Amino acid sequence: MKLFISGHTGMVGSALVRRFQKISGVTIVTRTRQELNLSDQAAVAAFYLAEKPDAAIIAAGKVGGIHANNTYPAEFIYENLAIATNCIHGAYKAGVKRLLFLGSSCIYPKLAPQPMPEDCLLTSALEPTNEAYAIAKIAGLKMAEYYRKQYGVVYHSAMPTNLYGPNDNYHPQNSHVMPALIRRFHEARLAELPEVVAWGTGRPQREFLHADDLADACAFLLQLENPPDLVNVGCGTDVTIRELVEMVAEVVGYKGQIVWDKTKPDGTPRKLLDTTRLNQLGWQPQISLRDGLSQTYASFLEEMQTHRLRG
Repeated sequence: MKLFISGHTGMVGSALVRRFQKISGVTIVTRTRQELNLSDQAAVAAFYLAEKPDAAIIAAGKVGGIHANNTYPAEFIYENLAIATNCIHGAYKAGVKRLLFLGSSCIYPKLAPQPMPEDCLLTSALEPTNEAYAIAKIAGLKMAEYYRKQYGVVYHSAMPTNLYGPNDNYHPQNSHVMPALIRRFHEARLAELPEVVAWGTGRPQREFLHADDLADACAFLLQLENPPDLVNVGCGTDVTIRELVEMVAEVVGYKGQIVWDKTKPDGTPRKLLDTTRLNQLGWQPQISLRDGLSQTYASFLEEMQTHRLRG
């Protein structure tokens, strides 16, 4: 199988490359952003026609935390819509028979039932702080669904929960909660700061999945002859942000005080995916949150020492 993995330099894409390199008979095709602008429809179409991959995983996208989503909604909806439409339509036009589109758990309503089943999609309003990103991802997964329905190509989607792992983006303002906390506590420990400020109340609950577990789930889904149009990928359990903050501080070795800035937004009260559909198909995650955190912090230190740290 000749497999195109978009976004291979990011956390998810690099995890996918690591996973599929272990499978004999798979030839991986990648392009950096400089080599191929996925927002350029003509360039994407030409790439597909030249390479003619058998399958594609669309892992590229503009991503960020609450601050980034709130600050740059226009960029988030434009870039992610362009990537989805160009990659899915280009694949179809070039004869690619199999495609897996990766979305996000933020596609589900802000006040969705917990845990969130796939069927709650589009049943009520989205979380306003990441609505632009969510709408783009919803459009992508629906596009995959409709191309499969109309043209018979096996295009399907996976919706991961909050992800973390090696090669994450550690930007101080625009990163997700896990890498932001790792960097903040690491720098506080080095500077021997007496306290670290955490955003919000600490009460929201979040689910976290290691990127290597997601990559393994993607490999599993691509092996299925008749996969679901949409399937959640998560671990099935969650923790409060307060518990997460305390766990990160412990793993990093920070001994100071944690102060909660309740003027900052909490975001969605709870985001836990219902993973029944994927579990019944036969897949389960393997990496615990504590073990994954320790591995990720070790990767953070290595990336920093080798000047490969993103952000």
